[in-house]
Amino acid sequence: MTRISLLLILATLASAMYLVSVQYESRRLFTELERAQREGRRLKTEFERLEVEKRSQATPARVERVAREKLQMHQVTPGITVYMGQAHNPEQHP
Repeated sequence: MTRISLLLILATLASAMYLVSVQYESRRLFTELERAQREGRRLKTEFERLEVEKRSQATPARVERVAREKLQMHQVTPGITVYMGQAHNPEQHP
């Protein structure tokens, strides 16, 4: 009878130790999950902010202003337009 009691006590202790380790791992994983969800929300907010910034940077008025101010570009008028034709090369087709 004492052998069975000793075996049951050992099984109970092993089960209790396993339960403690599983609970610890569960809490650790839950904390990691919460951290990952928080990081996901932060990244989503950052992405949305960058999307808004990208849309504001690509407005036609801003592109035109940057082209005029930084690139020294101006509107095309027929008076300054030069049309290039294909040059005739005698060695090619007559």
